[in-house]
Amino acid sequence: MKITKLIFLFIVLFIILALGYILFNTFSAKSKQINASAVEKVILEPDVVTNFSKALQIQTISPENIADFDSLQFTKFNAFLKKTYPLSDSLLDHQIINEFSHLYFWKGSESNLNPIILMGHLDVVPVIDANRSFWKQDPFLGKIVNDTIWGRGAIDDKIGVIGILEAVESMLKNGFKPRRSIYLAFGHDEEIGGVYGAKAIATHLAEQGIQAELIMDEGGSLTSGLVPGIENDVALIGIAEKGSVSLELSVEIEGGHSSMPGKETAIDVLSGAIHKLKTNPFPALISPPVEGFLEYLGPEMPFVNRLAFANKAVFESMIISIYESSASGNALVRTTTSPTIFNSGMKDNIIPLKATATINFRIITGSSIAEVKDHINQVLDDERIAITEGNFNTEPSKVSSTDAAGFKMVQQTIAEIYPEAVVSPYMVVGATDARHFTALSDQIYRFLPIRMDKSNIKSLHGLNERIAVSDFENSVRFYTQLIKNTSLK
Repeated sequence: MKITKLIFLFIVLFIILALGYILFNTFSAKSKQINASAVEKVILEPDVVTNFSKALQIQTISPENIADFDSLQFTKFNAFLKKTYPLSDSLLDHQIINEFSHLYFWKGSESNLNPIILMGHLDVVPVIDANRSFWKQDPFLGKIVNDTIWGRGAIDDKIGVIGILEAVESMLKNGFKPRRSIYLAFGHDEEIGGVYGAKAIATHLAEQGIQAELIMDEGGSLTSGLVPGIENDVALIGIAEKGSVSLELSVEIEGGHSSMPGKETAIDVLSGAIHKLKTNPFPALISPPVEGFLEYLGPEMPFVNRLAFANKAVFESMIISIYESSASGNALVRTTTSPTIFNSGMKDNIIPLKATATINFRIITGSSIAEVKDHINQVLDDERIAITEGNFNTEPSKVSSTDAAGFKMVQQTIAEIYPEAVVSPYMVVGATDARHFTALSDQIYRFLPIRMDKSNIKSLHGLNERIAVSDFENSVRFYTQLIKNTSLK
């Protein structure tokens, strides 16, 4: 009887200590938001919106087939930049890299300070001809309707290029002189790998021995209603990005007439292999960027969420389960498997000899292309399936620190331009040109000052890409304030 009481008391004591530990962590989790006063709105030049509209009208498309590349459109964009931003073209050192990418250098007054690099890309993805009828406005007219700017590139990513140049042009006009030198790096082929644009620019800067205090590219954004548990806008700063590898799986098995099928055809084997990969996903985990996400947002959430986020070691499986329930959340906690192309057959009564499929894997921080291949070989274990690696594959990026000066500069600027927003680090699940710049700085951050919500998030690479005029104008104000802030330290 005494032993039973002792066991009961031990259990009660354990529960009390566990609850105390959990509650202590919950209430000691302090907000990581900074106190900054909203800055006075900068009065913009009257033609900034018109300039953006004109930029969207130029069809700088990066096609999948390089033979379809329209160099005339990119030449036209070169002329547009020269004419629209004459001070940036003449007062800054302006170089054109590989005919269509642009590198501007704005010399600072203190050469001992490491420069900053602001990035964007001027190319856009194609608009599928069959989908044009579903666009509410022509994708290449840059039309302004009811305070909204419509067009391919409005979000991805001409807003970055034009937003930065509008800020710089105005600051030059007003005689601003930065203490810290500034590079503006605009690639022309980000949508197809960035080899001739961003990569060439990065190589050029590396050859000069440039080490940057801050590099900022697209990636995160100002999100509205997309983070459960938080009513305010959440500004997501990408501190890392997932890697990517596309692998082609191919199977060759003797075909023949469809009236006499064998036990297995090439299509059978390959479709079975894809099913195996989909039903045997990569393990889920909370990576360092997601840990940062929990630490920054946890203190801003309701009590139950705050309790779970502050005790991730205890509630990790529950947190992961919640993230796995949505496509966007699942992408944050594991390497994802996405079959994107399947080719086989040419006639309904012929069993094809060969079947091929392309599968794209987005690789989580801490993993690698080698681990992806090992996983596939282990899951499939089938010598009939040949595996070939595609082009433009990249390892996951390094994780940039949230304690570094570069992160603080971006966070402060967000707080000054979007004072109601909550700021958080984030892992970018797509690929950006910033991956080519890793040799130039440990402080690489990915944030585009645009508001994304359920109404426009699917327009990214999709239908009806658009942005509110006010959001574009605030992006110009954001870049203006960021440049000012980088000159303070």
